[in-house]
Amino acid sequence: MKPSKTKSRKSRNPLVLGLLFALPPAVGWSAAGHAHGHVASRGHGECALHVRRAVEAAGIALDRTPMAKDMGSALRAAGFHVVQDEPQRGDVVVIQPAPGHPQGHAARYDGHYWVSDFRQLHGIYPGPDYRDALPSYQIYRHD
Repeated sequence: MKPSKTKSRKSRNPLVLGLLFALPPAVGWSAAGHAHGHVASRGHGECALHVRRAVEAAGIALDRTPMAKDMGSALRAAGFHVVQDEPQRGDVVVIQPAPGHPQGHAARYDGHYWVSDFRQLHGIYPGPDYRDALPSYQIYRHD
């Protein structure tokens, strides 16, 4: 017998969608965002896409924005609000541009790390350009 030529697809079951991007149970997340396999070891310029997909996996509709730096208004329209306290699992940060990064940055907090299209091991700022410039940011929470 010849092997089948059909390609298998991995399931994108929302319950399996990664433990990295959870929002608290108050917003209906039983599992968090995208699976670990969706997170690279370094960024590929897809932070806004990964944040939006994680929010949508929780059943929260989020308008698309052309750049991560502009996601604040979409998050507010979806019921998120700005917080000033310590980050909690499920919070989303929107960071304004740093030199060489005009699109800004967005990430979600998994309870231990900020995660966008990669796990940020050095805190809220995703890389050295951001850590040197320290651009402004806001943290959003959906209660």
